[in-house]
Amino acid sequence: MTGQLTNWAGNVTFHSRQLHRPASVGELRRLVASADRIRAIGTGHSFSPIADTRGEIVSLSGLPPVIEIDTGRGGVTISAGLRYGQLAPRLHAAGRALRNLASLPDVCIAGAVVTGTHGSGDTNGSLATAVSAIELVTAEGDISWLSRDGDPDRFAGMVVALGALGIITRLTLDTVPAFDARQDVYENLPVSELAAHFGEITSRAYSVSLFTDWRGPRLRQVWLKSTAGDTPPAAGWLGASRAARPRHPVPGKPPATCTQQLGVSGPWHERLPHFRTGCTPSAGAELQSEYLVAREHAVEAFRALDEMRDKLAPLTQITEIRTVAADELWLSPSYRRDCAGFHFTWISDARAVGSVLPEVEAALAPFGARPHWGKLFAVSPAALATRYPRLDDFRQLALDLDPAGKFRNEMLDRYVPVHA
Repeated sequence: MTGQLTNWAGNVTFHSRQLHRPASVGELRRLVASADRIRAIGTGHSFSPIADTRGEIVSLSGLPPVIEIDTGRGGVTISAGLRYGQLAPRLHAAGRALRNLASLPDVCIAGAVVTGTHGSGDTNGSLATAVSAIELVTAEGDISWLSRDGDPDRFAGMVVALGALGIITRLTLDTVPAFDARQDVYENLPVSELAAHFGEITSRAYSVSLFTDWRGPRLRQVWLKSTAGDTPPAAGWLGASRAARPRHPVPGKPPATCTQQLGVSGPWHERLPHFRTGCTPSAGAELQSEYLVAREHAVEAFRALDEMRDKLAPLTQITEIRTVAADELWLSPSYRRDCAGFHFTWISDARAVGSVLPEVEAALAPFGARPHWGKLFAVSPAALATRYPRLDDFRQLALDLDPAGKFRNEMLDRYVPVHA
């Protein structure tokens, strides 16, 4: 396939004009072995140039789909090109579930894993924490299978790996028993209540999302995703009112694309995402950034951003605040700290957004904010290096597995430089 390639948002035009879509792992191995530089893309939902390359680009969507559910061990092995929306119904039918999901069910699972994408919930780790084994094609075109049980520390460096170590072909994910959940939406939570009760709010449900457009002293919405049987708060909870009709998180957008609300119980995979499978996600025309800070600094970080609301409001469609549990994955934004994530859905104006990012990052710098690798950010390589204690270990791992830099690109050369 030839022609101009862009990401989902259209803000990244890939340098390569050649997209390969191998129909087998054998074909993929031959492509990798013969390439000077090569990168894999998933569903193109990254807003940074993390998947770009001047070499070859390969999509895994043409590989035979794999879903092998091991109910005895509680795992599922899948092909890397699979989307959450494809996997979840099959798991549910087998009585199993993933502990956490992305807001958008139509994103590629492997892509979400390697960039450190997280779901939501005080006790829920990032999506990558579900990975217990990885199969990947290495630089020589060989197949390597690695598991959490084999070498836990080294494996922790190979999950959120930014595509720098090889092209993933299969993943094994932990599962839990299938469960039902419900969504209740509350509106107009006063900022004063957020500051006074942040921990109480984020622990009130299995997964909690807070939404603000920076246009007033209140949060527009709070989405509580509870497991079935949990009792939701009263209608006037912390000064917020319970929504009487379904809501979309972005003001003015119709809620038909969103998952079922109003406290109606249903399968986990039809409640944990914000949006329905196959529907236009989020706002559609948008750019995105996300920064994760230690949860203990969440209120201070919110106040720092709120002080620049006059600059944020004109460019923001919505900002979502979520929590995520700490993990041990070397390049995960939640490495060894429970986090609060500030996710910005910007208007689709790259120049205007680019001008405000340094100011956002300056406001969050005192809290050691780590940006999502797949979103837009402007943090300097030197500053970012101070926020990842295992970055040097990852550089050595990349050098060991890919000494010629076959899987590297300009973004990796900038932020994770490797020198033989």
